[in-house]
Amino acid sequence: MRKNRILYSWIGHNDLLGMGGDASPDQQSRILAALQIDRKIFKQDGPIKALLKQEAFDEIHLLSNYPKWLSGMFSEWLGFEAHIHTVKLDDPTDYEQILAATDSVLSKSARDYDSEYSFFLTPGTPSMAASWILVGKSRYDAVFWQSYQGKATRSVIPYDVVAGFAVELATVPDVSLEHLATRPPREIEGFEKISGSSKALRLAAGRAAKASSRDVSVLILGGPGTGKEMFAEAIHNASRRKDKPFIKINCAAIPAALLESQLFGYVKDAFTGAKTDQPGAFEKANGGTLFLDEVGECSPEMQAALLRVLQPPHGKGPCHREFSPVGDVGKTIAVNVRILSATNRDLLQEVDDGTFREDLFYRLSVIKVKLPPLSSRKSDLPELVETLLNGINRDFRSQEPHYKDKKISDAAKRFVREYDWPGNVRQLSNTLVEAAIMSETEIIEVGDIKAAIADVPGKRSGQLEYELGDGFCLQTLLEDIQRRYLERAMEESSGVKTKAAQLLGMSSYQTLDAQLKRLGVGVSRPK
Repeated sequence: MRKNRILYSWIGHNDLLGMGGDASPDQQSRILAALQIDRKIFKQDGPIKALLKQEAFDEIHLLSNYPKWLSGMFSEWLGFEAHIHTVKLDDPTDYEQILAATDSVLSKSARDYDSEYSFFLTPGTPSMAASWILVGKSRYDAVFWQSYQGKATRSVIPYDVVAGFAVELATVPDVSLEHLATRPPREIEGFEKISGSSKALRLAAGRAAKASSRDVSVLILGGPGTGKEMFAEAIHNASRRKDKPFIKINCAAIPAALLESQLFGYVKDAFTGAKTDQPGAFEKANGGTLFLDEVGECSPEMQAALLRVLQPPHGKGPCHREFSPVGDVGKTIAVNVRILSATNRDLLQEVDDGTFREDLFYRLSVIKVKLPPLSSRKSDLPELVETLLNGINRDFRSQEPHYKDKKISDAAKRFVREYDWPGNVRQLSNTLVEAAIMSETEIIEVGDIKAAIADVPGKRSGQLEYELGDGFCLQTLLEDIQRRYLERAMEESSGVKTKAAQLLGMSSYQTLDAQLKRLGVGVSRPK
């Protein structure tokens, strides 16, 4: 007998904007005012309607923190019979309020325990998605759905992901900008190459996407390997300059004596070896974007030169640049170039120390985008590993006709998630490349990953590095630690419970078996 399929979802911004595509101009203005956003509305289904066109549900329950008239309008437009539950949230990122609202709705409507409950993670804030996961895993054994580019897919979320995912979301600052973090980067035009959907990454991508629409300078901050260049290219691709040049200059890779000529160009005979006139990066980027990577490495003389070119003449637009090529101070070249820059240095501290010009800092950082380290976005690791390994396999196939794609074992995936990755995404990518090359089989195992990072600076992440407060739960953390060691013992004992119990210092396999069942470590092996 088929189970009843019951869907629960929050109504999100993109759902209401999708409805707005079919609304009159007056209704569109009213919708935008209610959402407190200013943007053009395009005709689209929105996540909820797209899911309902693809999947059939016997009951549909939609939670809404919007005015009743707006929720009612959405219900009529949806085209599917749905129960609308209007709730009041003072802060749509507050876990306590969200969990109280979902619990109230579920306790009144989800009483048939023989039904299949589905929770839709895409609409609403990341905190709402995290709350669905916590409730769905702890009380309802729910099916989770997510949407990507208009297509909905079932999302499998392992039990050992839940605690870390919730803590991660709860500890990210800047909640006042929560509205920027409603979509993962891959769903934002121009940012499709950026993998991950953690709140920290969503917020960075949201800020960057917001900045892309204006001709202002953006300073991208982040440690080595966090993806600063990729974000700069995404900002360019999301801007109105996307069809114009995107020129990159690494200020740390070019000797100070040559950097000025690389930026501003030079004329014939300006220095030894200058046989012809050559345009510089500013001229090549005319109409487009110039990305100054590692701008914090510039010498004081280069900082002064940059300040001059970044100061537009009186009455000119913010991207108007005038400069002279090296060797001809009487020649003035005018271009229209947007500046993006990046650094892994603390420029504010260097301003205080007098090693970086304060006026240049403010010219470069009209908007600042800070990229999170990989250690603070652990929930992105499964997607990152899959994306990187797919790229590695694709590259190796093109070089080696009989190459067989490498896969990564479950144990290796867990190790990757636990490791701190001080070198961020670049270190993870290099590690996977080395492991794929050195692995003796088609499966990359824990040993292959450990060998690849054995000589890399950094340390394995500790379970005691979570921040206290804001969602931290000691009991959950302790259970997570127990679960990981239980899994490790079962792996190292090849599933033999008596041996696993000995490894863990337990008196009998019955004690181990009870712990495996209590913590949901589902390994069915011989005793």
